[in-house]
Amino acid sequence: MDLAAIFSIVFLGACVQRVSGMGLGLVAGPILAVVLGPIEGILVSNVLAVINASLTTGLRRKDVDWGQFAIISSVLVIGAVPAAWLLTVADTPVVFTLVGVLLLAALCLSTLAQAHIPPVKNKAAPLIAGIAAGFMNTLAAVSAPALTVYAQATRWEQRSFSATLQPIFLMAGIISVVVKVFGGAANFGDTGFWIWPAGIAGMICGILIGSVLSHRIDSATGRKFALTVATVGAAVVLIRGISGLVSG
Repeated sequence: MDLAAIFSIVFLGACVQRVSGMGLGLVAGPILAVVLGPIEGILVSNVLAVINASLTTGLRRKDVDWGQFAIISSVLVIGAVPAAWLLTVADTPVVFTLVGVLLLAALCLSTLAQAHIPPVKNKAAPLIAGIAAGFMNTLAAVSAPALTVYAQATRWEQRSFSATLQPIFLMAGIISVVVKVFGGAANFGDTGFWIWPAGIAGMICGILIGSVLSHRIDSATGRKFALTVATVGAAVVLIRGISGLVSG
């Protein structure tokens, strides 16, 4: 395994997340799933997302809507549990295919949300978004698309939304790791030691560079870049899954 590739993937994701509010899971999740395998790759992405979100939450805490955070985070586990169970019963090609399909569907929906989703004021909306985010984060290390749809539907102000994503990512990552490890869906035994230093170094460098770029690049541009890279990554994951199903 090329540790430089791990460093670069995480660096890019962390940098984009610092600029736009989302990016580490979107960018790194699909690619790490291909490089390390769907179970190990997503687990590594979950852990790195926890560390990354804890740092970025501190940087952006004054803009966080803690009320929204509390509501959405309270139901993340409801989505995480069935996703973890699914990982214990599905074969690797099936997991790749599911991750690819769900990622592409979520990315398409979150993109269309910007122009086509009508305003929503239903009190159940944040709960539905939280459950969907918990499921997607546990299965694919990506919770942002579901939350983006909710933000667009409720006309959540971008600065507050991108800041509030950080503690939500933190909680989603912790829940995903705990549920998968204790549920037998994943473990750290197969993860090489040097993956962690490479990933953490890439993340820290990405945050530092992203902090500089955040004053020069608007969050909308960073978000479009993250969605583009994530779409390519999701397509690769889907192709890998379909190839495995056909050959198997």
